[in-house]
Amino acid sequence: MNYDWIVVGGGFAGGALAYELASKDFAVLLLEKDATLDNATRYSYGGLAYWSGTDEITKQLCAEGIEIHRHLSEELDADTEFREIDLLLTIDRGVEPQKVVTEYRKFALAPKLLNIEQASELEPLLNKNAIAGALHLNHGHIHPLKTTQGYLNAFLHLGGKIAYDKVVELLRAKNRILGVKTTKTTYNSPNTVICAGGFSRSLLHAAGIKVRVYFTHSEIIKTPPVNLKLRTLVMPADTTRFTLEAEASKLELDRLWNQPGYEPVPAILDPGAIQFLDNSIRIGQISRTLTDPNAKVNELVSEARLRSAIGKVLPALENLPGTWHHCLVAFAHNKFSVVGALEKIRGIYLFSGFTNTLVLAPPLAKHFAIWATGQKDEIIAQLSDPVDYLY
Repeated sequence: MNYDWIVVGGGFAGGALAYELASKDFAVLLLEKDATLDNATRYSYGGLAYWSGTDEITKQLCAEGIEIHRHLSEELDADTEFREIDLLLTIDRGVEPQKVVTEYRKFALAPKLLNIEQASELEPLLNKNAIAGALHLNHGHIHPLKTTQGYLNAFLHLGGKIAYDKVVELLRAKNRILGVKTTKTTYNSPNTVICAGGFSRSLLHAAGIKVRVYFTHSEIIKTPPVNLKLRTLVMPADTTRFTLEAEASKLELDRLWNQPGYEPVPAILDPGAIQFLDNSIRIGQISRTLTDPNAKVNELVSEARLRSAIGKVLPALENLPGTWHHCLVAFAHNKFSVVGALEKIRGIYLFSGFTNTLVLAPPLAKHFAIWATGQKDEIIAQLSDPVDYLY
């Protein structure tokens, strides 16, 4: 069978894009290496930071993203477990709260500053002695795995095909990508789009395609359903992951990412937690910029660090039963994403590196699919500038 599009990667982003392309009557093949997803989608907090736009494009996409999520269960005929929740961004003891508020004025929606008592009333599990207050924002939440499965099922209903097979090579002839080679066979298509998350860089690099897309090794603890009730999504107001990504993606460090064995910047830990509707809890997260996507980390040491850190903010969570997990999370040097065509190499596209994947991927997938039909789309036109991410 001939395919109009091959989508590499069946996580949340790949599932959304495959579905939107199929909805435009393209013949689409989605390739995913794991029949049971074991990636960033599975271990995500599931948060929808639709308040976090900082410029015209991201504000528009955040608004479109939350509107999509509010109706996505109906559209996909699948329960995404969408809900509106309270987000508490904790301010460490000793930090001046007003200074933190100032740093959040750049976002589309402004947070409300809560004092210690107000924050504790909203989230009784907080350790009052560990915080100087908190920022409160309205936030969205979904079950990322169920939502992804909803996208995949809807994609199949539209006539799309899924093959569970690992892509080992992009088929390149001069300045054109002709398809992919997997562990089992080869697939040809005039259009291949990479949505492989943390593995996107190495797959493209092996084909001689250089992009400024990177990845962190992210670590969390996932608990079974528990009896205690966490009312809010708790995260630190000073989220050091974004600083880590900005530092690790500097152009002068890019060469380190081309070979294993390096750690461009030290690891960080942003203690946070969210309870899902089944009463299980995600506790996170450690982020490491290890340049080997298959690097091993010390599970016991990491779990102990995570438990100690969350115990300072939410003491009741420190000793809950739970299992440590590790996955790759892609990010781009532009603090946003890499979406669109590579001008110098035909037939290859990127849809990766999202800072706010669960909010941004659905609307961007819709824009990408419109653009793929040949119609003009201003969002994709602005994001497809190859100068922005090729070197």
